[in-house]
Amino acid sequence: MAFLTLFGSARAPTPTTFVWFPVVGGAIGAVVGGVWWAAARGWPPLLAATLAVVADLVLTGLLHLDGLIDSADGLLAPMTRPRRLAVMADPAAGAFGVVSAVAVLALRVGALASLRPTILAVAGIWCASRTLMVAMTWALPYARTGGLVTSFLAVGSRGAVTRVAVASSTVVGLVLAGAALVWSSGARGWWSLVAEVLAVAAVGVLSWRRIGGFTGDVLGAAGVVGETCALVVLAWR
Repeated sequence: MAFLTLFGSARAPTPTTFVWFPVVGGAIGAVVGGVWWAAARGWPPLLAATLAVVADLVLTGLLHLDGLIDSADGLLAPMTRPRRLAVMADPAAGAFGVVSAVAVLALRVGALASLRPTILAVAGIWCASRTLMVAMTWALPYARTGGLVTSFLAVGSRGAVTRVAVASSTVVGLVLAGAALVWSSGARGWWSLVAEVLAVAAVGVLSWRRIGGFTGDVLGAAGVVGETCALVVLAWR
C-alpha cells in the first residue's frame, strides 16, 4: 500500500510484496470507480470522468504518470541506450513525456465520460495493471544496476521466492480481474482485458529493445498504458 499509493506506513519492500500488487490495484480501482459513480450522480459525465481521473492521480501520488513521462522521454526519443537510462533518471519532463501524458489523460477522461459508471470494471482494470507489472519483472531483466526495484528482486529475478510470488500474483490477479470485467461488462470486459495485456506487453517489448529490460518507470508506464487501452476498448460501442 505504501509503495503503490500515498497511504500506509513506509516499509522496505521484499520479493513477497508482489503478492499484494493485484489486491492493492483492485482497491485503488474500486475507489476510483466509486468516485466516478458518486460524481456521476450530481455532475455531467465529462466532469464526473475528470474527477475520477484526478482521484487516481491523487491516490497514486502521480507515481505511475511520472513513470509514463520518464519512460516516454527515454524510450521514444532517438538516442543511445546509456543516454536513454540517464534521461529516464532525470526528473525533468521533455516533449515526448508531456505529450504522452496529455494524450493518455485525455483518452482516460474521454473513455470514462462515454461509459456508464461501473465500479467493478474499473477495479478489474486496475487490478490487472498491477498484476501485469508483477509479471513484467519476471519476463524481462532489470535494466539498471541499482534502484528501488532491486528490493523486490533481492533473491534474483528468477529466484525461488520471487517465482512463487510472481506466479501466484499473476494467476490470481488475472483471474480476479477477468471475472470482474466479464461480470460487469460481458464480452467487452473480456476484450478490454485482452487489450490491456497486449498494451503492457508492447511497452515491455519496446523497453527491452531500447534499454535491454525494465525499470521502475517502465512498470508505471506499462500500467498506465494498459489501463488506458482497456478503458478505450471498454468504451467501444
